[in-house]
Amino acid sequence: MEHQETHFTGSETVRDIVIGMSDGLTVPFALTAGLSGAVTSTTIVVTAGIAEIIAGSIAMGLGGYLAGKTAYEHYFAEQKREYQEVEVVPEKEKQEIEEILAQYGISDQVKKDFVDELAVDKDKWVKFMMKFELCLEEPNMNSASNSAITIALAYILGGFIPLLPYFFSGTPAKGLYYSVIITLLALILFGYFKNKAIGQNPFIGAVKTTVIGALAAGAAFAIAKFVSQI
Repeated sequence: MEHQETHFTGSETVRDIVIGMSDGLTVPFALTAGLSGAVTSTTIVVTAGIAEIIAGSIAMGLGGYLAGKTAYEHYFAEQKREYQEVEVVPEKEKQEIEEILAQYGISDQVKKDFVDELAVDKDKWVKFMMKFELCLEEPNMNSASNSAITIALAYILGGFIPLLPYFFSGTPAKGLYYSVIITLLALILFGYFKNKAIGQNPFIGAVKTTVIGALAAGAAFAIAKFVSQI
Protein backbone atom coordinates (compact mmCIF):
# COMPACT_ATOMS: atom_id res chain seq x y z
CA MET A 1 0.00 0.00 0.00
CA GLU A 2 1.35 3.42 -0.95
CA HIS A 3 2.01 5.68 2.03
CA GLN A 4 0.31 9.07 1.87
CA GLU A 5 1.46 12.03 3.92
CA THR A 6 -1.33 13.70 5.90
CA HIS A 7 0.49 16.70 7.34
CA PHE A 8 -1.49 19.91 7.61
CA THR A 9 -0.25 22.53 5.10
CA GLY A 10 -2.70 25.44 5.35
CA SER A 11 -1.36 26.91 8.56
CA GLU A 12 -1.13 30.56 7.42
CA THR A 13 -4.65 30.69 6.02
CA VAL A 14 -6.11 28.93 9.06
CA ARG A 15 -4.14 31.25 11.34
CA ASP A 16 -5.60 34.31 9.62
CA ILE A 17 -9.13 32.92 9.69
CA VAL A 18 -8.78 32.10 13.38
CA ILE A 19 -7.45 35.58 14.17
CA GLY A 20 -10.23 37.33 12.27
CA MET A 21 -13.11 35.04 13.22
CA SER A 22 -12.26 34.76 16.92
CA ASP A 23 -12.07 38.53 17.35
CA GLY A 24 -15.06 39.05 15.06
CA LEU A 25 -17.20 36.77 17.19
CA THR A 26 -16.08 38.02 20.60
CA VAL A 27 -15.57 41.80 20.25
CA PRO A 28 -18.90 42.71 18.56
CA PHE A 29 -20.61 40.15 20.79
CA ALA A 30 -19.24 41.88 23.88
CA LEU A 31 -20.06 45.32 22.47
CA THR A 32 -23.68 44.53 21.59
CA ALA A 33 -24.18 42.72 24.89
CA GLY A 34 -22.82 45.71 26.76
CA LEU A 35 -25.02 48.16 24.87
CA SER A 36 -28.04 45.94 25.44
CA GLY A 37 -27.57 46.47 29.14
CA ALA A 38 -27.39 50.25 28.80
CA VAL A 39 -29.74 51.38 25.99
CA THR A 40 -33.35 50.73 24.98
CA SER A 41 -33.04 51.15 21.21
CA THR A 42 -31.98 48.38 18.83
CA THR A 43 -31.07 51.08 16.30
CA ILE A 44 -28.27 52.26 18.58
CA VAL A 45 -27.02 48.71 19.05
CA VAL A 46 -27.10 47.97 15.31
CA THR A 47 -25.43 51.27 14.38
CA ALA A 48 -22.68 50.84 16.94
CA GLY A 49 -22.25 47.20 15.96
CA ILE A 50 -21.86 47.97 12.25
CA ALA A 51 -19.42 50.81 13.01
CA GLU A 52 -17.36 48.49 15.19
CA ILE A 53 -17.30 45.73 12.58
CA ILE A 54 -16.13 48.16 9.88
CA ALA A 55 -13.48 49.73 12.09
CA GLY A 56 -12.42 46.38 13.54
CA SER A 57 -12.06 44.67 10.16
CA ILE A 58 -9.95 47.54 8.83
CA ALA A 59 -7.74 47.57 11.91
CA MET A 60 -7.36 43.79 11.99
CA GLY A 61 -6.71 43.60 8.24
CA LEU A 62 -4.13 46.38 8.44
CA GLY A 63 -2.45 44.62 11.34
CA GLY A 64 -2.28 41.41 9.33
CA TYR A 65 -0.85 43.26 6.34
CA LEU A 66 1.84 44.99 8.39
CA ALA A 67 2.76 41.71 10.10
CA GLY A 68 3.08 39.95 6.74
CA LYS A 69 5.03 42.83 5.24
CA THR A 70 7.40 42.88 8.20
CA ALA A 71 8.03 39.13 7.91
CA TYR A 72 8.72 39.54 4.18
CA GLU A 73 11.16 42.40 4.71
CA HIS A 74 12.84 40.62 7.64
CA TYR A 75 13.46 37.50 5.56
CA PHE A 76 15.21 39.34 2.75
CA ALA A 77 17.21 41.51 5.15
CA GLU A 78 18.53 38.34 6.79
CA GLN A 79 19.13 36.76 3.38
CA LYS A 80 21.24 39.74 2.32
CA ARG A 81 23.24 39.42 5.54
CA GLU A 82 23.83 35.70 4.88
CA TYR A 83 25.14 36.40 1.38
CA GLN A 84 27.58 38.88 2.87
CA GLU A 85 28.72 36.37 5.49
CA VAL A 86 29.40 33.55 3.01
CA GLU A 87 31.50 36.01 1.05
CA VAL A 88 33.39 37.60 3.96
CA VAL A 89 33.65 34.76 6.51
CA PRO A 90 33.03 31.52 4.57
CA GLU A 91 34.99 29.33 7.01
CA LYS A 92 32.85 30.50 9.91
CA GLU A 93 29.69 29.78 7.91
CA LYS A 94 30.99 26.30 7.05
CA GLN A 95 31.62 25.68 10.73
CA GLU A 96 28.04 26.69 11.50
CA ILE A 97 26.78 24.14 8.95
CA GLU A 98 28.84 21.42 10.62
CA GLU A 99 27.39 22.40 14.00
CA ILE A 100 23.88 22.12 12.58
CA LEU A 101 24.61 18.68 11.11
CA ALA A 102 26.23 17.55 14.35
CA GLN A 103 22.84 17.93 16.05
CA TYR A 104 21.62 15.06 13.86
CA GLY A 105 24.56 12.77 14.66
CA ILE A 106 26.20 13.10 11.23
CA SER A 107 29.77 11.74 11.09
CA ASP A 108 32.70 14.13 10.63
CA GLN A 109 33.57 12.87 7.14
CA VAL A 110 30.00 13.17 5.89
CA LYS A 111 29.74 16.64 7.40
CA LYS A 112 32.91 17.73 5.61
CA ASP A 113 31.77 16.30 2.27
CA PHE A 114 28.36 17.88 2.62
CA VAL A 115 29.79 21.31 3.49
CA ASP A 116 32.27 21.25 0.61
CA GLU A 117 29.58 20.30 -1.89
CA LEU A 118 27.03 22.80 -0.56
CA ALA A 119 29.58 25.64 -0.63
CA VAL A 120 29.95 25.25 -4.40
CA ASP A 121 26.53 26.84 -4.94
CA LYS A 122 26.18 30.02 -2.88
CA ASP A 123 22.44 30.30 -3.50
CA LYS A 124 21.82 26.84 -2.06
CA TRP A 125 24.31 27.56 0.72
CA VAL A 126 22.42 30.68 1.76
CA LYS A 127 19.08 28.90 1.42
CA PHE A 128 20.33 26.16 3.75
CA MET A 129 21.49 28.72 6.32
CA MET A 130 18.20 30.59 6.17
CA LYS A 131 16.21 27.44 6.83
CA PHE A 132 18.36 25.55 9.29
CA GLU A 133 20.33 28.29 11.08
CA LEU A 134 17.73 31.06 11.20
CA CYS A 135 14.62 28.84 10.88
CA LEU A 136 13.13 31.18 8.27
CA GLU A 137 11.03 30.11 5.30
CA GLU A 138 10.83 32.39 2.27
CA PRO A 139 7.45 34.17 2.49
CA ASN A 140 5.07 34.48 -0.42
CA MET A 141 5.25 37.92 -2.05
CA ASN A 142 1.46 38.20 -1.79
CA SER A 143 1.19 36.82 1.74
CA ALA A 144 0.77 40.25 3.37
CA SER A 145 -2.19 41.29 1.19
CA ASN A 146 -3.72 37.80 1.33
CA SER A 147 -3.44 37.82 5.11
CA ALA A 148 -5.07 41.26 5.36
CA ILE A 149 -8.01 40.24 3.16
CA THR A 150 -8.53 36.92 4.95
CA ILE A 151 -8.44 38.45 8.43
CA ALA A 152 -10.75 41.34 7.48
CA LEU A 153 -13.35 39.09 5.80
CA ALA A 154 -13.24 36.59 8.67
CA TYR A 155 -13.75 39.46 11.14
CA ILE A 156 -16.75 40.77 9.20
CA LEU A 157 -18.29 37.32 8.95
CA GLY A 158 -17.77 36.66 12.65
CA GLY A 159 -18.96 40.13 13.64
CA PHE A 160 -22.33 39.94 11.92
CA ILE A 161 -23.26 36.69 13.68
CA PRO A 162 -23.93 38.30 17.11
CA LEU A 163 -25.30 41.46 15.50
CA LEU A 164 -27.81 39.82 13.15
CA PRO A 165 -30.60 39.16 15.72
CA TYR A 166 -30.85 42.87 16.55
CA PHE A 167 -32.02 43.61 12.99
CA PHE A 168 -35.17 41.60 13.67
CA SER A 169 -35.78 42.38 17.36
CA GLY A 170 -37.96 45.10 18.81
CA THR A 171 -35.85 45.57 21.94
CA PRO A 172 -32.17 45.17 22.79
CA ALA A 173 -33.09 42.64 25.49
CA LYS A 174 -34.82 40.39 22.98
CA GLY A 175 -31.99 40.85 20.49
CA LEU A 176 -29.48 39.91 23.17
CA TYR A 177 -31.40 36.74 24.00
CA TYR A 178 -31.20 35.43 20.44
CA SER A 179 -27.69 36.84 19.96
CA VAL A 180 -26.43 34.81 22.92
CA ILE A 181 -27.92 31.60 21.53
CA ILE A 182 -26.64 32.10 17.99
CA THR A 183 -23.19 33.35 19.02
CA LEU A 184 -22.55 30.62 21.56
CA LEU A 185 -23.50 28.04 18.95
CA ALA A 186 -21.17 29.73 16.46
CA LEU A 187 -18.35 29.78 19.03
CA ILE A 188 -18.83 26.08 19.73
CA LEU A 189 -18.72 25.20 16.03
CA PHE A 190 -15.82 27.56 15.34
CA GLY A 191 -13.72 26.19 18.19
CA TYR A 192 -14.54 22.61 17.25
CA PHE A 193 -13.63 22.87 13.55
CA LYS A 194 -10.65 25.13 14.20
CA ASN A 195 -9.01 22.53 16.42
CA LYS A 196 -10.06 19.72 14.12
CA ALA A 197 -8.37 21.45 11.18
CA ILE A 198 -5.04 21.71 12.99
CA GLY A 199 -5.17 18.20 14.42
CA GLN A 200 -5.95 19.07 18.04
CA ASN A 201 -8.79 17.97 20.30
CA PRO A 202 -11.90 19.63 18.77
CA PHE A 203 -13.92 19.42 22.00
CA ILE A 204 -11.27 21.34 23.93
CA GLY A 205 -11.28 23.98 21.18
CA ALA A 206 -15.07 24.27 21.38
CA VAL A 207 -15.00 24.73 25.15
CA LYS A 208 -12.15 27.27 25.13
CA THR A 209 -13.61 29.57 22.48
CA THR A 210 -17.08 29.40 23.99
CA VAL A 211 -15.89 30.20 27.50
CA ILE A 212 -13.76 33.13 26.31
CA GLY A 213 -16.60 34.60 24.24
CA ALA A 214 -19.15 34.14 27.02
CA LEU A 215 -16.87 35.74 29.62
CA ALA A 216 -16.16 38.75 27.38
CA ALA A 217 -19.84 39.33 26.63
CA GLY A 218 -20.90 38.74 30.23
CA ALA A 219 -18.33 41.19 31.57
CA ALA A 220 -19.32 43.87 29.03
CA PHE A 221 -23.02 43.43 29.82
CA ALA A 222 -22.46 43.58 33.59
CA ILE A 223 -20.26 46.69 33.39
CA ALA A 224 -22.65 48.51 31.05
CA LYS A 225 -25.60 47.60 33.22
CA PHE A 226 -23.81 48.81 36.33
CA VAL A 227 -22.70 52.10 34.77
CA SER A 228 -26.17 52.83 33.35
CA GLN A 229 -27.69 52.55 36.82
CA ILE A 230 -25.27 54.87 38.57
